[in-house]
Amino acid sequence: MTIRVLIADDQQLVRTGFQMILDAQPDMEVVAAVADGAEAVAEARRLRPDVCLLDIRMPKLDGLEVTRVLSGPGVENPMRVVIVTTFDLDEYVYGALRAGATGFLLKDSGPTLLIEAVRAAAGGDALVSPSVTVRLLQHLTQPRRAAEPPNGPLTDRELDVVRLVARGRTNQEVAAELFVSLSTVKTHLGSIQAKLGVRNRVGIAAWAWESGVVS
Repeated sequence: MTIRVLIADDQQLVRTGFQMILDAQPDMEVVAAVADGAEAVAEARRLRPDVCLLDIRMPKLDGLEVTRVLSGPGVENPMRVVIVTTFDLDEYVYGALRAGATGFLLKDSGPTLLIEAVRAAAGGDALVSPSVTVRLLQHLTQPRRAAEPPNGPLTDRELDVVRLVARGRTNQEVAAELFVSLSTVKTHLGSIQAKLGVRNRVGIAAWAWESGVVS
């Protein structure tokens, strides 16, 4: 199966570089490379790529608004969006993650992480680089008093899972640390996502940092 990718970045050098890297992979094809957010929305709706790789800062519509349009709350058949960030400057990234992005990539991450980011998003996994996810969420959020989940309280075991996910642990690592099976972890994650009203692991991690469950 070929992963179809849309790239949106206002820097031609970035677009060209990303496209060369991704098109060189046997399981990837760049179906569009555009320079602004409005064109990104139009092409994404026309082509329905498997993954949209979006810069945060673009003309016409920024990456945050494009994310809301393509994968935000209430969007039918949301697309998988990976946000590209310079980390220290792009404080809108946290909003993009909350708006429905499935993950993010640092612009200077290099080819290996770019490929990982696209494959992870295509496979429904939100955490491309767990340690970077944690650093980003720590950097962009100010922990507050724990908020009550909108769809019911979490159990103590679910809170244990949330804390480990927020610290960047994989499913296998969560299972090992809690001495439970991998299927049990996946069941907990499904329940947690339903209670928090989020779509993926990044949403769980964002809620944990934002509400002060972890600090």
